[in-house]
Amino acid sequence: MSEPSGGWEALRQLAVEVAGHAYAPYSRYAVGAAAQVDDGRTVVGCNVENAAYGVTLCAECGLVSSLVAGGGGRLTHFVCVNGVGDVIMPCGRCRQLLWEHGGADLLVQTPEGVLGMDHVLPQAFGPDDLTRGTLPLA
Repeated sequence: MSEPSGGWEALRQLAVEVAGHAYAPYSRYAVGAAAQVDDGRTVVGCNVENAAYGVTLCAECGLVSSLVAGGGGRLTHFVCVNGVGDVIMPCGRCRQLLWEHGGADLLVQTPEGVLGMDHVLPQAFGPDDLTRGTLPLA
């Protein structure tokens, strides 16, 4: 498995740093995420809570937004941490976001080591699934 430029520890440290910017007044559970892009850029995100809980943004959402706003590309390496710097797993919704922008080849640092996205989200639903089983136009 390949390493991000600068190594996994450097990428995790970026996630720790951005977790310090999280807006988490309700849960008090800060999350930071950092990823490397196939063109060498690094993107980060932190969670942003809202009093209307359903519109809270996960750190991964911010990271993907930064990726797209910065010109797109594919995520190659990803790590997510809590407010004390422990590596954590993305939730199911966020795993789907990561799949969309990194696919099976995205490497994810997990509490159990580095895993390919195909292990983090097995049998994932992706863009190719939209071309199968579509209804004919009326």
